[in-house]
This record gives sequence, C-alpha cells and structure tokens, in this order.
Amino acid sequence: MSAVRESSLPHEHDVTFYDADAHLVDELTEFVTDGLALGEAVVLVATPEHLAALGRSLAAAGCSVDDAVSRGQLHLADAARTMALFVQDGTPAADLFFDHIGGLLERVGRSGRPVRVFGEMVALLWQEGNVPAAISLESLWNRLARVQRFSLLCAYPTTSLTDAGDLDAVRQVCNVHSEVLPPASYESGEPGAIASTGTVETRVFVPSLPAIRAVRHLVTETLRAWGQDALVSDAALLVSELATNAVRHASSPFRASVTRTDTTIRIAIEDLGTSEPLLRPADPDRLGGRGVALVDAMSQSWGCEPAPAGKVVWCELPMSAGRLAG
Repeated sequence: MSAVRESSLPHEHDVTFYDADAHLVDELTEFVTDGLALGEAVVLVATPEHLAALGRSLAAAGCSVDDAVSRGQLHLADAARTMALFVQDGTPAADLFFDHIGGLLERVGRSGRPVRVFGEMVALLWQEGNVPAAISLESLWNRLARVQRFSLLCAYPTTSLTDAGDLDAVRQVCNVHSEVLPPASYESGEPGAIASTGTVETRVFVPSLPAIRAVRHLVTETLRAWGQDALVSDAALLVSELATNAVRHASSPFRASVTRTDTTIRIAIEDLGTSEPLLRPADPDRLGGRGVALVDAMSQSWGCEPAPAGKVVWCELPMSAGRLAG
C-alpha cells in the first residue's frame, strides 16, 4: 500500500488505540450513549469481556442495555464467533464477509436509523499475529461502505504497535482509516513502566501530533529513571525536533528509542520517510527549517542511517557526571 490514506473513503472509519481495557470501555460508553441519544442503531462486535464491562459501565451511566436491545436500537455480537463466519484458513473471504456482515448491517438498517458500528475483530487477528488478515479485513469494511451506509470505529490495544515489529504494518492500518485517534497516554504524559537498570527504552507511536508530547515524556522519564536529570531539558528538545519531522514531514508512525552506554545517551527516531534531513544555513526570513541546525548545535553527534523501510535519525549527548542509576 502507498504511504497515503485510501482515497475517497466512503464513510467515517476511525481507529482508536487504547492503553488499557478501562480506557476502551470509557470510550465505548460514550460511543454507545451518543448513538442511542441520536436515535441511531448501534452495532457492537466485541469480545465477551469488553461487552460485559461495557454493560456495567452503561448501567452506571443510567443506560439499560436490555432496553436498548429489546427496542432494536442496540445489537451485540461476539467478535470471535462473528469472525469465524467469514475467515477461512486465516484469511477473510470477501463473499462471506459481505453475506454475513453486510447482511447484518442491512437488517439493522431496515429500521431507517443511521447505523454506527464498533468492531474489534481486526484486533483479534492482529493479536494472533495475522497482521495481513487484519489489514485485509479493514479494507473489506471500506468496500462494504461503498454500497451500504454506516460509520465504523475500530480499536487496537497499544501493545499491538510494539508487537507488530513492522512500522509499515502500522502505517497500513492507519492508512485504511479516515481518522487515527491516539491513546489517552499521549495526552496524560504517562510513558509506562521504565526500568532504572535498563539500557534501552523503545516505543512505537502512531502518526499524530500528540505523539510528539508522548515521546518527549518517554525520553524525559527514562533519563530521570537513569539518574540523568541534567540532560532532560536538552534531550526533550532534541527528540521533539526528531519526532516532529516524522509526524509532519514523513506522515509516518515512528519508533523512538533511548539507549545508554557508559559515556553517551543516544536518542533515535525511526520512520518510514525517505528524505534525509539536511543541514542548511539559517535563513532569518523563514519561520521554520531550523530543526536540523538545532540538533547539530545541541548534540555531541548526530546522523541518519537507512532502515528496512525508511530511515533512522539519531543524536547523542554525553552522559552527565551525576548519579548513574542502575
């Protein structure tokens, strides 16, 4: 697939990434209550665990699942059982998908209500390691939307990003959606557990502006855990510049890593862009374009190296003379 989104998506097809099940349940509670309040028909194709947790959350919000189901406005389906109807030998069969999923949405749509759908069958395929099938299923949803009207929300846990091990697969998932909704941790600034005795911290981020804040928090909290507080300010600025290039110029998911040796801290951003950063003379009349000059001025050394499907831009800072954690 090309680096651009699937052109002319015929419907609203969003994808959300979530850090914890509780975050997904909160998002789905709003998704369902908004749909019911608008008089829409809501279809949930989810795991039994998520459906049960959502039922409790909806009840706490004063929404009766049983009432919504009985009046035909809410439709619940087990993701694994539904997927088994059209996935053969690990591959979604288009004709069976259109028969079963298209048939379901056609029946739901006979009420005349607009239809909104939540599905996590794609996430189950991804978690099984069947990433091509997940991407194929996402595209089948887009094909179905060319003949039937509905909006769709898909969801993946953030563990899927790192487990993929392949930035291009993450990009393909992003490209088949009309909007990418980053996880709550991007806004909260919580990078997750960081080992003070470790020598490498790495994360994969989806291409969104909040990812720049998130990677900045990852780097700063890693350095603090390693006892390198003196480097935090410079490192935060440097990684912000590198991540901004990945998001704004390469429009790419990216892998950030922080590595320490006995003498240096290395910060690296791998993305799927092909254009190498260039150090240009400063132009006082330009508002931008100073990022590479900043990296060159503030780091001990920096460079750009080819990656399997893009490039890695890195910079190094000298280890501070303070406490070496771990």
